[in-house]
Amino acid sequence: MSFTPSLQRLRLAAAPVRQPADVKAQIQRRLPAHVSNKADWANDTYTSFRTQQLDPSTSNLCAVIAVADQETNFSAEATVPGLPKIAWGEIDRRAAKVHVPAFLVRTALLIKSSNGESYAARLDKVRSEKDLSDIFDDFINMVPMGQTLFGNLNPVHTGGSMQVSIAFAEAHAKGYPWPIDCSIRREVFTRHGGIYFGTLHLLGYPADYSQPLYRFADFNAGWYASRNAAFQAAVARATGMKLTLDGDLILYGSEKAGSTELAVRTLAKQIDMSDSKIRRDLEKGKKAAFSDSTLWRQVFTLADKMAGRQLPREMLPGIKLESPKITRNLTTAWFAQRVDSRYQQCLSRR
Repeated sequence: MSFTPSLQRLRLAAAPVRQPADVKAQIQRRLPAHVSNKADWANDTYTSFRTQQLDPSTSNLCAVIAVADQETNFSAEATVPGLPKIAWGEIDRRAAKVHVPAFLVRTALLIKSSNGESYAARLDKVRSEKDLSDIFDDFINMVPMGQTLFGNLNPVHTGGSMQVSIAFAEAHAKGYPWPIDCSIRREVFTRHGGIYFGTLHLLGYPADYSQPLYRFADFNAGWYASRNAAFQAAVARATGMKLTLDGDLILYGSEKAGSTELAVRTLAKQIDMSDSKIRRDLEKGKKAAFSDSTLWRQVFTLADKMAGRQLPREMLPGIKLESPKITRNLTTAWFAQRVDSRYQQCLSRR
């Protein structure tokens, strides 16, 4: 079973009418046995699909279920082992970055916070990313040094049941169907907010992949990372240059050319494209349009000819996962394969 653009972004009006109760019942049947409050999870998942106008097919529903199960086992406020140590490390790192003496930071954290406890005491026993995010927000707003140290850069970058990026949620908040409690950041840590933004990040873009495995990799590495990694592999084949197949086609936020762009430039005469036209097409790397670009066609035509066969148009990105929370040698491919295993289990549940 595979995802296709028509399934992923199918407007509900064009699909056979299904009663909400039937869809919710289907979701409950597909949820793992260990999930508590299945009716609530089903309601929030149904609302997320309905408001995003996504087809609640078994394939799409199981994709969301598989990611939430892999990321947090369906916990909106999942605990993180060793989180106090991680939090203190982040504080020391940021203090050093802005040249604030460590003893001043420690002194500031000894004052009472909004709940009567000192910030230091709260940090020493923090267990979840939501609690850590709340502490930092409180610290930023209540302590004069808070703005100096952190400003709006809360160090908790992902959260919720599907571990979605806070920045992604804030950038895609339009159409959010629930009342917002103070901020989108706080919404991500709710059951409904985590599912809504996680679903949007997983299914909210068209990608013509042969199997969901690559969409799971994109969830971890960024939209179209699996498609872009295949393009990088084609560039490496055509140029003989070694490239990191990470799905990043340019140095985002910089005018400087990265390794992929520099490699493509060496093909300029063969593909009859100027450096500026190469850059223009590479800048489409986070959009569906890149696979329809002149650069895509020209590079694959050349690489396929050199290989004597059609090269893959999709590939698991070669990315090592790095985070203070990760203590093992994990990769995007590992993540995608783990999610795919849970996806297959979901499909088999009746």
